[in-house]
Amino acid sequence: MVTGRFRKLSLASCIGMLLVLLAGALVTKTGSGEGCGTDWPLCNGKFVPAYTLESMIEYSHRFVTGIEGLLVVAVFVWTFIYYRHNRGKFLEPLLYAGAALFFTIVQALLGAAAVIWPTSPTVMAFHFGISLLAVAATMLHVVWTRREKHGELDRPERLPASIFPRMLLLSIYTYVVVYLGAYIRHTESSGGCLDWPLCNGQVVPELWNDAGLSASGIVFLHRAAALLLGLFILGMYIHIRRVTKGSSTVLSRAAAWSVILLVAQILSGVWMTYNLLNEDLFIFTSLVHNLIITGLFGLLLDILIRSWRFRERR
Repeated sequence: MVTGRFRKLSLASCIGMLLVLLAGALVTKTGSGEGCGTDWPLCNGKFVPAYTLESMIEYSHRFVTGIEGLLVVAVFVWTFIYYRHNRGKFLEPLLYAGAALFFTIVQALLGAAAVIWPTSPTVMAFHFGISLLAVAATMLHVVWTRREKHGELDRPERLPASIFPRMLLLSIYTYVVVYLGAYIRHTESSGGCLDWPLCNGQVVPELWNDAGLSASGIVFLHRAAALLLGLFILGMYIHIRRVTKGSSTVLSRAAAWSVILLVAQILSGVWMTYNLLNEDLFIFTSLVHNLIITGLFGLLLDILIRSWRFRERR
């Protein structure tokens, strides 16, 4: 049985990773990516930078990332110690801790590369996707410690095999939709559609211009993809309720929460759209939007992993 300190460290690592993700989004939204020039890990050649809003936002993001890196390493080492004594039980949390460590390193390297060398919006959007995977890994580690505390791991359930392939496709597609959202941010296309559910008063706006895909087109594609995602999540919820027939309350409850978070994500997107011209509120609503999709993605991954681990085998 794991200790309370171990569970608290896991939770601290998860909270820290959320802060890293939100701080990174804040850097992008405020245009502070060049606040430290092209220096890394120093800021404009200094360990403690001269005060400007952009440099403090960028440097705070780096500082939080550094602290979080130490927490992630500590969680991995402590989990590995447990794993050495009980490999069967602690393989799952070791994989989560290892994934968190791996994605933390990758996102730090991508962030450093973005500072030192010019980076395209396509790559920067991928940077957010890596951060999302890192957060999800820490979330899954926290969920595992909670289930271990309550003895849920000693009562494995059997789930219909049909759930897993659906969840795999849904998780991949969700990641694509999140990437499109990050691409909007890094191409500064948020103002492409100034209303909702229409886009500048049109059902289908002008998608292309002389430079290629227009800002309206980028936002429209994200909205269309998000609409499909909503339908897929509703279908997932209905399928899980139908095939489990109430026998898996844990999975049904998780599926229900995914629908709730879906609705919250839609509402936060609408809220964000109608605050495009209010800079302060727009930044806040963007962070809320990022926070909700992070929770939704982590929840979907948890359902995916459970549907694979406990699937019925013929």
